[in-house]
Amino acid sequence: MTPHDVRPARRQISVPFAAESGGSGPPARDGGPPTRHSGPPTRDSGPLTRGQDNMIRCIRGEAPEQSNKDSVWPVPDGTSLGAGLAALRRLVERHDSLRTAFPPGPGPDGFPAAQVVHPTGALTVTVVEAGGRSDAELDALAEESGRTDLAVPFDLAAPPRIRFTLLADRDRLLRLAAVVCHAGADGAATAVLIRDWHALAAGQELPPVTAPTPLEIAAAEQSTQGRRRAANSLRHWARVLTTAPQSVFADARIVGPPRDHGALLVRSTAAAGHLAAVCRRTSASPSVVLLAVFAALVAHRAGRGELVISALSANRQRAALVDHVGTLAQDALILLDAGVDDLDELIARTKSASLGAYWHSTLDAELVWQLVEDAAHLRGTRFPRQVVVNDLSLTVPAAVIDARPAPAGDPELTPLPAPTLPARLMFTILRIAGSLEFVLVTCPQVLDPAETEGFARALLAVLAAAAEGPVVPAGLPGVLGPPPCARGRDWRLVDGSWVDLAAVRGLLDATLGPHQLRLDEGRLVAELVSADPALDPAAAHRAVVAALPGRDTAMAPHHYVVRHPAPGGELVRAGSGRDREIVARLSALT
Repeated sequence: MTPHDVRPARRQISVPFAAESGGSGPPARDGGPPTRHSGPPTRDSGPLTRGQDNMIRCIRGEAPEQSNKDSVWPVPDGTSLGAGLAALRRLVERHDSLRTAFPPGPGPDGFPAAQVVHPTGALTVTVVEAGGRSDAELDALAEESGRTDLAVPFDLAAPPRIRFTLLADRDRLLRLAAVVCHAGADGAATAVLIRDWHALAAGQELPPVTAPTPLEIAAAEQSTQGRRRAANSLRHWARVLTTAPQSVFADARIVGPPRDHGALLVRSTAAAGHLAAVCRRTSASPSVVLLAVFAALVAHRAGRGELVISALSANRQRAALVDHVGTLAQDALILLDAGVDDLDELIARTKSASLGAYWHSTLDAELVWQLVEDAAHLRGTRFPRQVVVNDLSLTVPAAVIDARPAPAGDPELTPLPAPTLPARLMFTILRIAGSLEFVLVTCPQVLDPAETEGFARALLAVLAAAAEGPVVPAGLPGVLGPPPCARGRDWRLVDGSWVDLAAVRGLLDATLGPHQLRLDEGRLVAELVSADPALDPAAAHRAVVAALPGRDTAMAPHHYVVRHPAPGGELVRAGSGRDREIVARLSALT
């Protein structure tokens, strides 16, 4: 046994903080932004931002590993432990969002109704004695510390919204692992925090914060303009969810909910040059080009042309929001027709489709989730958020990039621990300049490990080809192979979605019992006999829709015929089972 096999000594240090000046006051009566005040710090409060509301809903319904975010922050050379602790204290004092609590609200479920900014408190920092280790061992220990802390939930009712683990050799700070509560900072905000930390730890003075605080964001969102934008976003989502295919991947390999994910980190210096060449040739941004190439490969794998992709939007389109520390990120819903003559055309379509989607990504989360439920009720298929894109390339600070070693090969492919993810395929872009770096997280029902590597290499190959000129879709099988999706004789294209009639029968067996299923002029019709007088088409439909989650290849019938044996003769009740109020609610949005 070596000394490093022994668990390193750990201790916790309480670091008191006190905001240097008063924060944002309550919103003005006319709905304008809160006023700033000076004097002794006070505990300010106000409504939630839309981003906070969205993330709190996720936090309350997900495992901590899904909503917390861990990262290893760069440490300036020569930083002492004391200087590091002082820098962390100043960082928490500097940003209201890190000192914000979300106390239980008055409703029966206790969902928070307000954000409360605490001017004072204490930050508990874990210090690990890690002297005598190599750089590689320190890196591994820092990453392990972050992953371990990732599984610990944050108390929404008590700040701070961030936790730190410091690796030290007595008074010398070696590494810093941070875990951020997503209700306090999204990816773009975390980049600001890393930048500020690095400057503070290096002894630099920072200018005052000029970006709006979460309280000011919330006030702006409640203004007439803010409400109008959220309403327009909801209408965009309603159009997509009620007309576009609900699922991207639907074939015999899709069985049950996504699980057993794998993750692959890809790094390539050559691909960065190819990407830059495509951008020059097409006048498109790197984000748009990568999204288009990714979409072309997804369409090829899925065996379909029309795709619905969830893209995480930073919602920082205005310059004043670039340095905002808080959580603004929400999903942008991109509807993209990948049936094109060449990749250049798809890049142009992607530019237009993504711009519209990103503009409509500031949402009332409660209304969006109700919209997803309403669309499932109407169409009989539930939006499963199968394909997700997250472009972090503009949020990774230069200090983090500079600290990474160059790729050992070109390309360099490295398997990673896979996160728990309620999606089939996630494409995370980490870096675009100097080296193209991205991570693919895949469900093996869509791409197994070998196919994931093939998909990654195909993406690089398409970029290389596109650097020279337009790439036609017919050439994709040459780099990715034939589509592996399999659809037998029970598969039908219904309402824009591929549906497995065997999966529909299984769904109906599980919810309604014995039945007969037929496809009549594009409509699924279910007939059943029941002794339960309460089972009418509406009750049948509600039961079937409630069982849809995890059944991406099934669909609820469009029409139900329920026969009730009776002494005086058979009673037959037939209909769609759709609730008129829900149909009217959707019609008002579309």
